[in-house]
Amino acid sequence: MELNGAQILMECLLEQGVDTVFGYPGGSVLNIYDELYKYSERIHHILTAHEQGASHAADGYARATGKVGVCLATSGPGATNLVTGIATAYMDSVSMVAITGNVGRPLLGKDSFQEVDITGVTMPITKHNYIVKDVCKLAQTIREAFYIAQSGRPGPVLIDIPKDITAAKCDYVPAAPKKVCRQVYTIKQKDLDQVVKLIKASKKPMIYSGGGIIASGADTELLEFAEKIQAPVATSLMGIGGFPETHRLSTGLIGMHGSKASNVATTECDLLLAIGARFSDRVTSSVNTFASNATIIHIDVDPAEMSKNISCYTSIIGDAKEILTSLNELLSQQDHTEWLDDVSRWKAEFKFDYQRDEKLRPEFIIENIYEQTEGKAIITTEVGQHQMWAAQFYKYTKPRTYISSGGLGTMGYGTGASIGAQLAKPGQQVVHIAGDGSFRMNCNELATISHYNVPVIIVILNNSVLGMVRQWQTMFYEARYSETVLDRGPDFVKLAEAYFIKGYDAYTQEAFQKAFKEALASDKPVLINCHIDADEKVLPMVAPGAPINDLILE
Repeated sequence: MELNGAQILMECLLEQGVDTVFGYPGGSVLNIYDELYKYSERIHHILTAHEQGASHAADGYARATGKVGVCLATSGPGATNLVTGIATAYMDSVSMVAITGNVGRPLLGKDSFQEVDITGVTMPITKHNYIVKDVCKLAQTIREAFYIAQSGRPGPVLIDIPKDITAAKCDYVPAAPKKVCRQVYTIKQKDLDQVVKLIKASKKPMIYSGGGIIASGADTELLEFAEKIQAPVATSLMGIGGFPETHRLSTGLIGMHGSKASNVATTECDLLLAIGARFSDRVTSSVNTFASNATIIHIDVDPAEMSKNISCYTSIIGDAKEILTSLNELLSQQDHTEWLDDVSRWKAEFKFDYQRDEKLRPEFIIENIYEQTEGKAIITTEVGQHQMWAAQFYKYTKPRTYISSGGLGTMGYGTGASIGAQLAKPGQQVVHIAGDGSFRMNCNELATISHYNVPVIIVILNNSVLGMVRQWQTMFYEARYSETVLDRGPDFVKLAEAYFIKGYDAYTQEAFQKAFKEALASDKPVLINCHIDADEKVLPMVAPGAPINDLILE
């Protein structure tokens, strides 16, 4: 059947199982929005307050479900407003398809109104991108984009569509989505055998688990693997939820703000198995001392990561779920009782803790959220101290329940992400934990939350400063607080009420507990503004460039 480009886009989105699109209209995408109006019963469009909010919402939707998140923007500033969200998804390997309009083909390259070379702009931060100049190639391009976004190491793909292409017509032939197969062709038996041999020879094995465990759905296989080889498991920020933190083998977060058990065990182990992780500088700190006593094995789907940051002894390239399944079949039960006793002692020696008094402290807030939600919430965060407290003091037992910007560290990410996550998982409570500095950046998305009645609970840890930057200024810049005091409002409760959202101020533990309990009982969005001290610190901390076992504890 003959369809125009905008209709072809709708049909291809339906082919791919897309039910939700986050976006903002404009001149170059008017034809697309006209079709969205006609397809509204099959494709739910969420109008965000800003294009960046749309990109973060698509990201949150993708992280919560494992499906592809889709966002849509017009040309020029609409397209460039997606860039931060695309880069956030790229750094954290999130499946996303960003669709932008552009000026008509005769106007391309002429500095036309609202024209920008968005494929050029986004080339370094996408897995692939396209500008479609032939309507007959549009359907195939869309299908390829969704496949690329999901295959191998996931990531964002951008499709730029000139306005005249959305109006041009051609024959459309429906097609089923190309099956995304797990990457197994790079998995070699000799590599598996070598890893098994190294594991059997090890007396102090350690597992460093990253976001690849979650992306591949390998959490069950990882649990079996850890129990079989009797190895403690530390997780990166992106790996949180990939291994249950209530399990006796869990040592929690690793790296700059990681647990003492994770950091010391990694330093003392004789075999380090990094699975679906990329050895970020926030994990390794000093590359010369990181796991210096260990033989390092790197398991990852992306060959470009092998020995990029840390030299590994051997590697297996391929899908983590497939690799762990094979290793579990090849391995016999191991016993490392003495090693696990050492790790247990380190876990007991320093737990994530804080001064327990009557003061409203951020750690208390996170622990109380965990208790009241019974550990069943999806937690989204902005970036900063609150992000680390949320990682340290809420116990995550399932994948896709901690949603945060890791690699790019995007302040303003979480509000949009909470919208995407809550709409993706309406049966689960989403709690968005924010700092006052980050929340200011995209608090306009309260309009989206209010309009669609997205029942997110927003908890602002409000210390009236840029907390993490201030912490660094305290520790490393002799307390010169240059431009980190946020003494300019707004009143967040009044701001919430301006958007018809219930707001609470909390100055005490009792006030917070009561407000959060009421928020949980509501089926509407709620904002709780928690007033905490400006000098609260995230501890432990590793100074930049120091060995990760050299922890600042107070």
